[in-house]
Amino acid sequence: MNENAQYQFDTLAIRAGQERSQFGEHSEALYLTSSFVFPSAAQAAALFAGEVEGFTYSRFTNPTVTLFQDRLAALEGAESCIATASGMSAILATALALLQSGDHIVSARGIFGASQALFGTILPKFGIHTTFVVGCDPAGFKAAIQPNTKLVFIETPSNPLTEVHDIAALAELAHGVGALLVVDNCFCTPALQRPIEFGADLIIHSATKHLDGQGRVMGGAVCGAKAPVEEVFKFMRTAGPSLSPFNAWVLLKGLETLNLRMQAHSVNALELARRREKHPAIERVFYPGLPSHPQHALAQRQQSAGGAIVSFEVRGGRDAAWRVVDNCQLLSITSNLGDVKTTITHPATTTHGRVAPEARTEAGITENLVRIAVGLEAIDDIEADLLRGLATC
Repeated sequence: MNENAQYQFDTLAIRAGQERSQFGEHSEALYLTSSFVFPSAAQAAALFAGEVEGFTYSRFTNPTVTLFQDRLAALEGAESCIATASGMSAILATALALLQSGDHIVSARGIFGASQALFGTILPKFGIHTTFVVGCDPAGFKAAIQPNTKLVFIETPSNPLTEVHDIAALAELAHGVGALLVVDNCFCTPALQRPIEFGADLIIHSATKHLDGQGRVMGGAVCGAKAPVEEVFKFMRTAGPSLSPFNAWVLLKGLETLNLRMQAHSVNALELARRREKHPAIERVFYPGLPSHPQHALAQRQQSAGGAIVSFEVRGGRDAAWRVVDNCQLLSITSNLGDVKTTITHPATTTHGRVAPEARTEAGITENLVRIAVGLEAIDDIEADLLRGLATC
């Protein structure tokens, strides 16, 4: 029996995976060491050969990192987890660990700009090519499947338009052709959505975002079934995109309050979206919690709340969008998200600035689009600051 099964989410976020040292520390221990000492040459050989469990070198085994991995796996309902240096290194490690030259990826077009660049410009150098699908209709993904398709990749909700994909339908499609479904769960985290319960094979996290929650450290993770995660571990062990023990410790502290924060983020974001949906300077608001969102019903089935991201199109072009951003005094102008501090950015020139203009247009990322990652300040203060920016339109 899985010992985690008896506990609820908030308990797992605080307690899962902890093993105390001989000193009996109450808080999680931070093991800042690059290597580990062995009692004998034979023991060292057995550890490096994987014949016995233990720690050898912090590039690929460290107690603090292992604790973070075990806890995140418990929260996602996954068999296994491997931590990486960032969210992008998690995606790269997954692709290079599980794919080879001649393989094919089907990916949603509406994904983070760096992910688009990785699939569109970096992986083709290794003979791995991607077909991008516009929109969320599973039929579009089905049409893009090729005989050599090995991986289907989505973000749900997506960055920055909060498009919601039908995880169960895409899992059935991928499995029908022998491919894996990989879901970037950055926007929801397991506090709001557990893609494995809908059939996803692997979960990607940029732990830099909500898992940390306060914009302090970089990190990433891949969660899922033991066999594919083990392949990612083998790649990480050799290539070295490792999570540092210190960052793992900070992320553990973030997980302790993850559910509280995600619920509060969602309450603030929904209220902001509702208040601003009818503002005369705004053409359209994108938020899964609004009935006007095209995939609202699907979001209601897959997610327990809408998350923190609210995007909207202002009347006018880039100049109008930039005026909104520049005239906010409280909101932080930064492309990061998942922070307790509300952030605001212009995706077309930041998060998706290196994406080709035609690809941005295809993804629906317009010059008048603004993205807000709603934090935990008082909602009236967040709204008042945004109204200050919108008054310039």
